[in-house]
Amino acid sequence: MSTPVPWEELVSTALVGTDRRPLPGPAGRAAGSADPAAELLEQAAVRTVRARAGRLPRRGEPLEPAPAEERPLVPRAAADRLARILAGEQGRLLPEWLAAAAGRGHRVPSRLLPELLDHAARDRSIRPFLGVLAGRRGRWLAALNPAWGFLEQEATGAPRVPAAGPEGEVWELGTAGDRRAHLAALRSADPAAARELLAATWEQETPDDRAAFLEVLADGLSGGDEPFLEAALDDRRREVRHQAADLLTRLPDSRLARRMAERAERCFTVTRRRIEVTPPDECDAVMERDGIRARPPHGTGDRGWWLQQLVARTPLEVWPRLLGRPPAELVGARLGDWTREVTAGWVRAAVLQRDPVWARELFARDPLADLLAVLPRDEREAVAAAFVRGGGPAGRRSRGLDGQLIMVLGGAQGPWGPDLTRAVLGKILELAGSQPWNLGELVRLAGERADPALHGLAERLSLEPPIQEVAALLRFRDDMLKELS
Repeated sequence: MSTPVPWEELVSTALVGTDRRPLPGPAGRAAGSADPAAELLEQAAVRTVRARAGRLPRRGEPLEPAPAEERPLVPRAAADRLARILAGEQGRLLPEWLAAAAGRGHRVPSRLLPELLDHAARDRSIRPFLGVLAGRRGRWLAALNPAWGFLEQEATGAPRVPAAGPEGEVWELGTAGDRRAHLAALRSADPAAARELLAATWEQETPDDRAAFLEVLADGLSGGDEPFLEAALDDRRREVRHQAADLLTRLPDSRLARRMAERAERCFTVTRRRIEVTPPDECDAVMERDGIRARPPHGTGDRGWWLQQLVARTPLEVWPRLLGRPPAELVGARLGDWTREVTAGWVRAAVLQRDPVWARELFARDPLADLLAVLPRDEREAVAAAFVRGGGPAGRRSRGLDGQLIMVLGGAQGPWGPDLTRAVLGKILELAGSQPWNLGELVRLAGERADPALHGLAERLSLEPPIQEVAALLRFRDDMLKELS
């Protein structure tokens, strides 16, 4: 019986290619191999079978039984629909089903747990829902399979344990997800107490947890958070430093904001009604500490990259005072060779600082989904509906369906109200005759984002197949949510 070829040798030969390296083992030394590549694959198959079948049996130990469940099962009809979704029927609705079920405090049937956990192993976005939906049986299963180990870090949605001291039991002993949820709940009720709780254990937290906890501080952000965030600019982890800088950027009176404003004054001057732009010559250690990354992306110049970030972290209220013009004029101003970089910086600043005035003016020049998301909900839908109908930004007329329209609608969070829904359905009808091959994504987006209670509106609008497809998807979602109720 020949000695099996080590797996590493097979992999190395496959990476280099059998035309450049002979087959390992006796087959490689033998002359006349008709197809070395096929022989290599055959050896790999044999090696795999041996690895799977050749393990010696081990002495088994009985497993501890799964603990009793505390949460109610989802209704049977809802569980049956989840099984259909997992099997491929309207698979894009899985996150919505999970979010709705988790929000109601349900758990899923045990028979669906393995498949659901396999989905979550590939898709991180649905993992937080499984902390609730998997129940105690799901955590018992996850402990038996390393691929499902992520579940141990998700919030269980367990009732809050009353704090026995400054930290409380959940903060001391809970999973990473439970601790985030605990901090978020405390932040909502008492922002200062949440910050003090985090500061007390900050040095003992892992880098990943520090970055995640800083995101929680975005809720209820105030000047009282500045000393803690300023200290976080010296953290060893880059993600922590940049998260802290992002939050300080939202505080126009912070020391970081003042440092950025001083840099802006050195880079921008107004002479004879012209705006002169002089980007930084270097990115020093102090600039890096304030969240400016020294190394630009591929294809971007150093100075333009530093300028763009400097503009993004400067308080937006600085620019009308410094340049003597309102936002409506500034977003259309010519800034020499640096117009693109400055405009990109203003876009990032409007998103970071959540400024609807600047977002409105910038969207009118360049409709971007991130800017649309900054606007108040009612205005967001009205602006999106106008854009879809073709009377959109800067008087532009719609020229059909393109990627920009899809991206803008992606920034309009659901559920869409009647006005935006009618606009999108009208666009689908308009394009059904001229671009029927190109409607798939728009139809799916309408069916997934519109308020599902509006399925009747779509059903009555037209018998055109794309409209009826939207109506069917809306009815599917409407039934889905009713089942979970």
